[in-house]
Amino acid sequence: MKKFIETLSNIWKIEELKGRILITLGLLLVYRFGAQVVLPGIDTQQLAELTNRADGGGLLGILNAFTGGAFANASVFALGIMPYISASIVVQLMGLAIPYLQKLQKEGESGRKTLNQITRWLTIGICLVQAPAYLYGLGALGVPDSAFILGKGLDFMIPAVLILVTGTIFAMWLGEKITDKGIGNGISLLIMVGIIARLPISFAQEFDSVVNRNQGGLILILIELILWFVVILASIMLVMATRQIPVQYARRTASGGYEKNVFGSRQYIPLKLNASGVMPIIFAQAIMFAPGYIGTIGAIKDTAVGQWLQVNFGNGSMFGLWYNVVFALLIVVFTYFYTAITVPTNKMADDLKRSGGFIPGIRPGKETSDYLDKVMSLITFPGSLFLAIVAIFPAIVVNVMGIQQGWALFYGGTSLLIMVGVAIDTMQQVNSYLLNRHYDGLMKTGKNRKVVA
Repeated sequence: MKKFIETLSNIWKIEELKGRILITLGLLLVYRFGAQVVLPGIDTQQLAELTNRADGGGLLGILNAFTGGAFANASVFALGIMPYISASIVVQLMGLAIPYLQKLQKEGESGRKTLNQITRWLTIGICLVQAPAYLYGLGALGVPDSAFILGKGLDFMIPAVLILVTGTIFAMWLGEKITDKGIGNGISLLIMVGIIARLPISFAQEFDSVVNRNQGGLILILIELILWFVVILASIMLVMATRQIPVQYARRTASGGYEKNVFGSRQYIPLKLNASGVMPIIFAQAIMFAPGYIGTIGAIKDTAVGQWLQVNFGNGSMFGLWYNVVFALLIVVFTYFYTAITVPTNKMADDLKRSGGFIPGIRPGKETSDYLDKVMSLITFPGSLFLAIVAIFPAIVVNVMGIQQGWALFYGGTSLLIMVGVAIDTMQQVNSYLLNRHYDGLMKTGKNRKVVA
């Protein structure tokens, strides 16, 4: 504990790092404040039904968690940062098929700026579709028509849509400023803060249900917390686990040639067990809307198949058996798909060859690419299974332990993995500042580093 306090003290000794942390906290505070500002024209007293349904978990609970409660509050940040995330995913996938985007990806900083501009415009387009859908969907989600003080005419819809679009763009700007002026990972930090904001409320509801209503007592709460910490540790292992591929580099001589490889330095290529992050869960979650919707279409609606789809994949079925079986299978498939498009083994092999490196026992070029691809395929399988288990674990604890759905969402899935991943990335950012100033880092203790002249 003394070492930890000393490390925190060292953080405030670095003026640049202290300034970045304060800027980050200030911008996050602005984002949280905006999440509480309700859209003009909506009666806040009549949003209770939507809040109760969102706190109950399910798909509404996920949307509400990502926006830090702004979704259920019908706030100016109700759409959150998710339209920007969707636009980023679309641009990234389109880059595989559109030569112009592929060219921009190879142009360095100028290409990155152009891609960012394309993503911003696409974000506005997505918002213009999602904002009216959200406003009209509030009625279906339990908000009465009387809550709309001005009605649902154009005099309300047009200003409300503009405010929602502006709110998303402002949230996107906050994220970019945190990345540039703060400690980095701005967009991810906004999502993480939104998720964490729902944590105390969800735990309080679970505590009230278990302790105050005599459904298990403090012992059950203790068991739940221990299990939660175990799941967090398992998620950390999933995020940080790597397979190290040994690489031998030939040592370059002063004349420009290479000496024998035996004199070269050995390094490693770290291949992540879960190279795709939370993207397979997001893709699979998007697909899971389809079966329930198909079950409500025309002639299918009244058939046995349509009714089965509505029961097992409709609203409220997120914690059911068939929903999670299909969900887990989709996560495994999308993990392979996303890993294949984001881990360029061919480029890795070419870069390794150009830098004079090679994998011992493997010829440079195509054989190296095939070997890396084979290793990635082998480690992706257990990684995808582990990811699928983490994703469906909330459903397991709901059905096995009777945990409330809102609190169960923190036992796995996208919420937990985002919290763990962003927390680790942020710690690494702070750690790099400390190590560069020759202080002990957050992630590994030891004596202060000394500069060797």
